[in-house]
Amino acid sequence: MSLSDTIAAIATAISPQQGSVGIVRLSGDRAEAIAQQIFHAGGRQVWESHRILYGFVRNPLTKETIDESLLLLMKAPRSFTREDVVEFHCHGGIMAVQQVLNLCLENGARLAEAGEFSLRAFLNGRIDLTQAESINDLVGAKSAQAAQSAIASLRGKLANSLKYLRGKCLNLLTEIEARIDFEDDLPPLDVEWVKSEIKFVAQESQQILATADRGELLRTGLKVAIVGRPNVGKSSLLNAWSRSDRAIVTDLPGTTRDVVDSQLVVGGIPIQVLDTAGIRETEDVVEKIGVERSRQAAQSADLVLMVIDASIGWIEKDTEIYEIVSDRPVILVMNKIDLALTPQPPLPQERGSLDFLPSPFGRGVGGEGIPIVKTAASQNQGIEDLETAILKCIQQDAIAAANLDVAINQRQKACLLRVVQSLENVKIAITDQLPLDFWTIDLRAAISAIGEITGEEVTESVLDQIFSRFCIGK
Repeated sequence: MSLSDTIAAIATAISPQQGSVGIVRLSGDRAEAIAQQIFHAGGRQVWESHRILYGFVRNPLTKETIDESLLLLMKAPRSFTREDVVEFHCHGGIMAVQQVLNLCLENGARLAEAGEFSLRAFLNGRIDLTQAESINDLVGAKSAQAAQSAIASLRGKLANSLKYLRGKCLNLLTEIEARIDFEDDLPPLDVEWVKSEIKFVAQESQQILATADRGELLRTGLKVAIVGRPNVGKSSLLNAWSRSDRAIVTDLPGTTRDVVDSQLVVGGIPIQVLDTAGIRETEDVVEKIGVERSRQAAQSADLVLMVIDASIGWIEKDTEIYEIVSDRPVILVMNKIDLALTPQPPLPQERGSLDFLPSPFGRGVGGEGIPIVKTAASQNQGIEDLETAILKCIQQDAIAAANLDVAINQRQKACLLRVVQSLENVKIAITDQLPLDFWTIDLRAAISAIGEITGEEVTESVLDQIFSRFCIGK
């Protein structure tokens, strides 16, 4: 990859007969010259920065008109990459933008690598590394909360916090090294001040670290599997929760033959809900495959909603299913509670009671043991209680964010863990009254780790790893 090349790429999602506008982006020293070769602006339109031109893209050799488009020129340094940038706003679809891109490549540009526009923005000082990563997070956001978190990082909130902490560490290092080099000319080092500053940086780092799991949830979402015996209301629960008819609902057991999924957002967390086939022994070949897929879905889920029929109560088959999912976080959903509370002929279990439930199930959300939620899916009742229970499970697993409206990713988390460990090593060196040289070793390590997060100290391999996850046009 040569950063002196002029690069080009399609910057919008392209699919046949969808999207009214497609954008082709150029960046580099020859961006404007290439644009002038292939774009004809009629009349007396002036080529100047941040001005929109109207015209036609034409093949300079055949004079064939490729598309009617708008052209936006952004001269360096007032552009995303701080290079000359040109954007062709073409008609959507595939052919128009692909032909415009081909003309750019034929006239001196090369196809951009994945994330190369953002990489150039970083290398040219337009954004730091946390902001570059937040761009990718914003593009892939699955919920409004994930998008807001990405926007906060893009505006520099995370970077500013980290740079402030790095500045404190650099100030400490300066004071300590000054005592090493000019011990006789300076007053003694205030050790209590050093310890106080290290404690502050460590606490702030821990607070940011607390957002890591929340950030992972916002980015990747939570996979929730609905499991249970046939005809306990799993599909009805999915339909009531998603407010759709994704799953077929009948009174016949075994209706659901495969895993049906729905995408929801609960408390800002993207959730993929999997409605599985009822787990039972069957001779039906197709249903048997569905049951096996249900078992696999339950094992791969982050959280399992185990549904039982409250009008019947807990039976031996429920125990067998619970044993399959017991190694996953479980919420017990007592569905058909409206039928359980209706006077009917007595059953072995006491209707409307939780007495039939085995240990370790608790007595409801907030009680001891496994959470229990009562629902009547066919009546759209209990859905809010179910969402509350899910959010509470997330929080109990320490996934709730600290009061910081940004959330770090796993790479940033690994660096911050090194920061905390390095600061702990400095505290040990102080307590053990080791020479000042030993203090500086780990202090430098902490400074370097923070610098890796923001990009002030970063290797080429790290940059490759980060920007390879971007789309080509970003």
